[in-house]
Amino acid sequence: ADHFTERQFSGDFAEGLVVVSPDAGRAKLANHFAEKLGARLAVLAKQRPDHNEAEITFLIGDVDGKAALLIDDMIDTAGTLCAGAAVVKKAGATKVLAAATHGILSGKAYDRLAESVIEEIVVTDTIPVEDGSAGGKIQVLSVDRILADTIHNVFCDESVSEIFAGESAEIWTERLTA
Repeated sequence: ADHFTERQFSGDFAEGLVVVSPDAGRAKLANHFAEKLGARLAVLAKQRPDHNEAEITFLIGDVDGKAALLIDDMIDTAGTLCAGAAVVKKAGATKVLAAATHGILSGKAYDRLAESVIEEIVVTDTIPVEDGSAGGKIQVLSVDRILADTIHNVFCDESVSEIFAGESAEIWTERLTA
């Protein structure tokens, strides 16, 4: 969230920002992220006709004329992400970005991302990913400070939730280990 907040302040999203959940199951996380950024929320509805295959059925929310940020806990084969990005772009988003905690990136993920309408993919270094891969679209952010602060606070018997701006440590632990 800090990464995208800084980008907002630098004017990267002058047209406005909409955080997009890839499915109803991630809507709560996406809504929390949108609130942190002062952005609106949109949700994609999907069906899975086959294993590791996603079909986006519709978009709930308005992305027209806005920058869209698809957010999820992980990117595996990137099928759902790329299908969702295409729907969002077709619905009028000026640019499409994606962010996930874990960049698993298996199978044809790198190729799909490189060929997709997504301009930038931001993941953390919880799983090794080559920075700038997928046609130069992937940016890797480090979680080193969060982990170091957490270890320090546990060792010193201090509050871990303070690290996460007073939010429940349980929520963040779930997000980082999802």
